Amino acid sequence: MANELSLAVAGSGKTRSLVHYCASLPNERRVAVTTFTQANQAVLSSRLAHAAGDHADIHVMGWFAFLLRHFARPFLPFKFPRRRVLGFNFEGKPHRMAKGRSRFLDSRDFAYACELGRLAFELIGESNGALMRRLECIYDELLIDEVQDLSAHDWNILDSLLQSSIRIKMVGDFRQAVLATNPRSSKNKRYAYTRAFDWFREREERNVVHISESCTTWRYRPEIAAFVDTIFGAEWGFPPTKSKNHRSTGHDGVFLVHPDHVYPYVKSFDPQCLRYSASSGKKWDLDFMNFRAAKGTQHERILIVPTGPIKKFLHDGTLLDPGPAASFYVASTRAFQSVAIVIEKAHACGLSWWKPSNQ
Repeated sequence: MANELSLAVAGSGKTRSLVHYCASLPNERRVAVTTFTQANQAVLSSRLAHAAGDHADIHVMGWFAFLLRHFARPFLPFKFPRRRVLGFNFEGKPHRMAKGRSRFLDSRDFAYACELGRLAFELIGESNGALMRRLECIYDELLIDEVQDLSAHDWNILDSLLQSSIRIKMVGDFRQAVLATNPRSSKNKRYAYTRAFDWFREREERNVVHISESCTTWRYRPEIAAFVDTIFGAEWGFPPTKSKNHRSTGHDGVFLVHPDHVYPYVKSFDPQCLRYSASSGKKWDLDFMNFRAAKGTQHERILIVPTGPIKKFLHDGTLLDPGPAASFYVASTRAFQSVAIVIEKAHACGLSWWKPSNQ
């Protein structure tokens, strides 16, 4: 069976499709399901327990846990004899000039998260094929959710996995690439975040992976779908989004809100308020959520405090760089019914202005 990547827009049911796929597998099929964030691991575990609880050989784990369990812990002695990985150091990092064991492990022999991908990849070579042979004996399939969160040496690891006998099935949306397993690394920098799409295009050209796309969202209204399609330029080649949300509430779509009208708008519609970081939106005493923290959430309505580049995009049509575009896309696609953006002027976007009824 071919290795697959399914690209799907926000609100299309990517995680649901993985769960349904697992439920359809024969009970004897041995499967690892990985994802990056703990929140998504919890969702996957809960849904799989409900839909495929009788499948004893489906194992959900984080990407780091996968690398620790099947790469670093069993095969570290191939690189550092008589050493063992005794824990995981998520926040720490080695000294800039560190070499040898201290590059990968701290003084307690805890593996550094920021170097785990490199260590895992090097162990593939150091083990002379034993690592991959062991993995092939344990799993028939590897499913990767939110594959756009991979980075740095993860792409080299994935290359090795795609050449194994394990079937690799991946789902993701590169327009939502706002997280990364190793954001500080310069390895494979040209494939960082949204540009990871290029990595998969190259593998598809080599017939290593088949890419399919789902352009239908069940979450946000057609007006929101049409707007978020403009966030990335035509050169990306993303197909138009189709919305299946035709519910009408009387306030649906994308609106501009003048800063003077923020409090009346919040009082009228009770939106979830979003901002890029804690340094934004200080003018208003509102319950804000940051763009990245909002990833994976959904709300009836949202109100966005835009960054400077987003304001330029709305005002004169200046396209956003890939990173800011992904953040804005994530923020804008959290809503079911309406997106409101706080701005003083915006001539290029053609969006409607909301005003209080007494104005």
